[in-house]
Amino acid sequence: MPFAYVFIIKLFITGIFAIIITPIVKLITFRLGAVDMPNERRINKKPMPTSGGLSIFLTFVFSAVFLFKDVIPQKEYLYPILLAALIVVITGLIDDIRPLKPMAKMAGLIVAALVIYFVADIRMDTVSIILFGKINLGWLSLPLTVLWIVSITNAINLIDGLDGLAAGISIIALTTIGITGLFFLHVSTMYIPILIFVLVAAICGFFPYNYYPAKIFLGDTGALFLGFMIAVLSLQGLKNATIITLATPVFILGVPITDTLSAIIRRLMNKQPISSPDKMHLHHRLLSLGFSHKGAVLTIYCLALVFSFIALVLNYTSFWGSIMLLIAVAIGIELFVELIELVGPNRQPLMYLFKMIGNKQFRDEQLKKFKVKK
Repeated sequence: MPFAYVFIIKLFITGIFAIIITPIVKLITFRLGAVDMPNERRINKKPMPTSGGLSIFLTFVFSAVFLFKDVIPQKEYLYPILLAALIVVITGLIDDIRPLKPMAKMAGLIVAALVIYFVADIRMDTVSIILFGKINLGWLSLPLTVLWIVSITNAINLIDGLDGLAAGISIIALTTIGITGLFFLHVSTMYIPILIFVLVAAICGFFPYNYYPAKIFLGDTGALFLGFMIAVLSLQGLKNATIITLATPVFILGVPITDTLSAIIRRLMNKQPISSPDKMHLHHRLLSLGFSHKGAVLTIYCLALVFSFIALVLNYTSFWGSIMLLIAVAIGIELFVELIELVGPNRQPLMYLFKMIGNKQFRDEQLKKFKVKK
């Protein structure tokens, strides 16, 4: 039988395994006390079992170790990744049962990132940047690798606020990374996109239980695991592609990165700790604008698809085409952030500038306000 058919069948089995194991995980999470109780920051109105990401992790391990053992290198490649992922899953599971302090959670992620760097030998050792070409990072390789992994992991965790949101965003991001890897990686490293699609199949099997109205949440167990794997696999899936610039993985993860950066800027401007929680994330803002739960999720899915499409287009445009595309996208993101007040109300510098153009009455009003304040 051709490999493509065998590959599809095994991915189908992976999804079925996740469908079967998720109800069992749901019972286990209740027993462990991993339950999200309703409060002012939660969307759920009743106690919900969390740590559903445990079923994705177990499915991923089962499929990668047993179903795809002939095509994915085990001891030298897969096992170190699974070891690091296990550290992340345990950290998330503990946090779901009894919330950890931010520094304790961060410590778990850093240890897992160090395992990836030193044991799995997956690292950001070179970057390809427009205008500068390929740059060897040298001693910066370790801190930048750890920073990339921790940042992306937390970005996915932060966006996990609505039913099916983080899982759907992860499916879109991983599929884009996998497609990119299929086109640009060497045939000897085709096991990398294969592993990516194994994870996608595992998430797809869990997704029906997590989509609105959810029967089980990802929890920190799942959100941290997915964010961690996206960070690691994006380093691998994009590593050897010389055409790909640093902008590609950033655009693939455009939605969680935009949400995270906006949260950091918002909290700094409000003189709050960066780790302090609030209800101003992208999904919160869409809900406050009148979107339904499902409508907000679908809107963010569409945004993620747009970012993924841009990431793919970047690989086929000319140099100046890429520059123009990056500028246009940057302006579009800024306008979107200002329109939904993601950084906060009355923080709309670009829209303020546009209002000033050709609007003498508005300029006079602003000048009067400035004189009064002075």
